[in-house]
Amino acid sequence: MYGDRNNQGQSGTTGCILRKVLLPFVVLAFVAAACGEADDKGIATGADVASSAVDAGDDDTTTTEAADVASSTTQTSVDDAEESTTTETTETSTETTTEDEDLPGEAIDLFVEIGDVLGVVGVSDDDTLNVRAKPGTDQEILTTVDGETDDLVGTGRARSLPSSIWYEVSVDGDIGWVSSSFVAFLGGTDDATAEFMADGGSVSAETMTDLGQLVAERFASEDPPSKIVQTVAPTVGDLGEVVYDVVGIGDDALLGYRLHIFATEDDNGETFTVSNIERTSLCTRGLDGERCT
Repeated sequence: MYGDRNNQGQSGTTGCILRKVLLPFVVLAFVAAACGEADDKGIATGADVASSAVDAGDDDTTTTEAADVASSTTQTSVDDAEESTTTETTETSTETTTEDEDLPGEAIDLFVEIGDVLGVVGVSDDDTLNVRAKPGTDQEILTTVDGETDDLVGTGRARSLPSSIWYEVSVDGDIGWVSSSFVAFLGGTDDATAEFMADGGSVSAETMTDLGQLVAERFASEDPPSKIVQTVAPTVGDLGEVVYDVVGIGDDALLGYRLHIFATEDDNGETFTVSNIERTSLCTRGLDGERCT
């Protein structure tokens, strides 16, 4: 009986040992089965994730999409940087100009220095002066200014073309080029009425435009012939008013005059007669106070 009991005990002991030995393998089998079942259901395992990452690097489509995202992110940053740069450039626009080698003509050192203020001259009241991207009448027009503009700021650069000279200026935040023929330093203003009367007496005309032309001719030169331009349209009230520019009088420093002409209208309203003339000097090379240098 005991022999039988001992045999059973040995058998039980052997079974226990076997269970202990086999248990890890059984657990591994269940885990493997579970993983296989997860794969069948499309649930990504650790190995699959690693494999997907490698495939994404090798797959052209995935790579392109990833590159597009990266490119989009990079472009946004670049655009932001460009916007910041543009803002800063506007604030210091006088320092951000086209390089000399990219400009027509030849660089010259002529009259207008950095910060010099110029006025538009010799431009008719029904016309404007072009501000161009580069020197030359065939260059892109950036903006335009009228004949009364008096706040063009020089950058100190000038270019000589075969038949013209151009100045680089700043106007309302834009940097561009204008023909030197249509800009000048605006000098002092004096009362030229007495001089005008002494030179031939008062004149009358049917319109303020005609009267202004007659007055301007008195201040013009014949050699070289001056250009006479009505720069401000006439107005009529208690006094008639009109402005004429006389440009080119054969003086190296004095380009010409701006004449603000006042006139009275006769009782019949048929003629205007000069009453007063204010004369502003238009200077070529610069100013010493209000005088042309």
